[in-house]
Amino acid sequence: MKTKSTLQLLSTFIFLISFILPSFAQEKESDNWVQWRGPLGTGVAVKGNPPISFSETKNLKWKTTIPGKGHATPIVWDKQIIIQSAVATNEKQEKESDSSRSEGERRMSGTQTDLVHEYKVISVNKDNGEILWETTVARELPQESTHDLGSWASNSPTTDGELIYAYFGSRGIHCLDFEGNIIWQKDFGQMKKHMSFGEGASPYLYKDKLFILWDHEGDSFLYALNKKTGKEERKLARDERTSWSSPFVIEANGRTQVITSATTNIRSNDFETGELIWTSTGLTRNVIPNPIYEDGILFVMSGFRGAALQAIDLAKAKGDITESDAILWRYDKNTPYTPNPILMDGKIYFLRANNGYLTCLDAKDGKENYSNVKLEGISTLFSSPTAVKDRLYIAAKNTVLVIKAGETFEVIESNELDDNFHSSPVIVGNNLILKGFNSLYCFSEE
Repeated sequence: MKTKSTLQLLSTFIFLISFILPSFAQEKESDNWVQWRGPLGTGVAVKGNPPISFSETKNLKWKTTIPGKGHATPIVWDKQIIIQSAVATNEKQEKESDSSRSEGERRMSGTQTDLVHEYKVISVNKDNGEILWETTVARELPQESTHDLGSWASNSPTTDGELIYAYFGSRGIHCLDFEGNIIWQKDFGQMKKHMSFGEGASPYLYKDKLFILWDHEGDSFLYALNKKTGKEERKLARDERTSWSSPFVIEANGRTQVITSATTNIRSNDFETGELIWTSTGLTRNVIPNPIYEDGILFVMSGFRGAALQAIDLAKAKGDITESDAILWRYDKNTPYTPNPILMDGKIYFLRANNGYLTCLDAKDGKENYSNVKLEGISTLFSSPTAVKDRLYIAAKNTVLVIKAGETFEVIESNELDDNFHSSPVIVGNNLILKGFNSLYCFSEE
């Protein structure tokens, strides 16, 4: 029989472990890049000190050619960089006719193909750039078109450090271990994106659930999957057309909320039950930027044929908040179309549309620190900025700018490279990782 003191010690041990394990997991995540927008979902590296000045010959740790075409931002866990790519084969196949598209859509549909593609998950050694393994998770002809500036592998993967979740939209989601073995796969069918502009939303992993936002010109849904098995635990119908934003999970106001941004509504659903907590309208069409969160305030924005930014106090958000005081402030100019914003140290940074103009606002009240400042050397860009410490990294064609963080705009360095970048910069420790059209770069002063 256990004595009272033994039971008390056991109880104390369990209590302490309940605090130590989550904090250890959070610390481990901060040492890696576990999803498209980093460990916090805000585009910010928790720690690190990558080089400010770099080139094809300066502070270049290694450079590796990656097969195929994929604009998905890589993720990093420990010594593995995980990349998604679509590799065209020599096999031709006739595409199924799409009578549902209008003549205008067929004219503007962007890149089409009659080549079968291999959809690959690729692991690269973070220390030396060696390709460790490649796994083909699907092999088929893409039935959809993609934007001329897009790819058939634009969705970023995610990980919990135990398994990798690689999402290819209409090619499904695929769970792999860190040796490249497929654990489970799930197919959601074929998307029909507005004007055949292509796919690009990424999955979001939180605790035991994996969230997939399936907004298109057909029936739209928010899926919740069991991360271990891929079993569908919830499927919420959505009255939405095409969006490209990714879900975002936060703990606020005493509830864990799944936030989604889209044209018809911004929504918050309960993490456990799927119950609708609150909604708001006011974004433009073709929503791409993800929701971001800091200090009790949620920020949502879009910038296609208009501009919209809302700062939402989640402590006040319940029901339809469109005209309520839960919306602390709005900003209606210079917001991004494709690039996601940065939220760091009480300031929010974002680019105008797909152009090289940067704005910095105070997150608390929307005060302009500077607005619509031209980034020299950059005309258009589609990647999202990444931040660490006291600076922002912004990648475009042949150029990566390093911008000073803070109230005053300052270019710290302009770096030239022999590649084009639609993937976003990744920062892990002292390493800056850049996925170009042709190569994967790693820069470090180590």
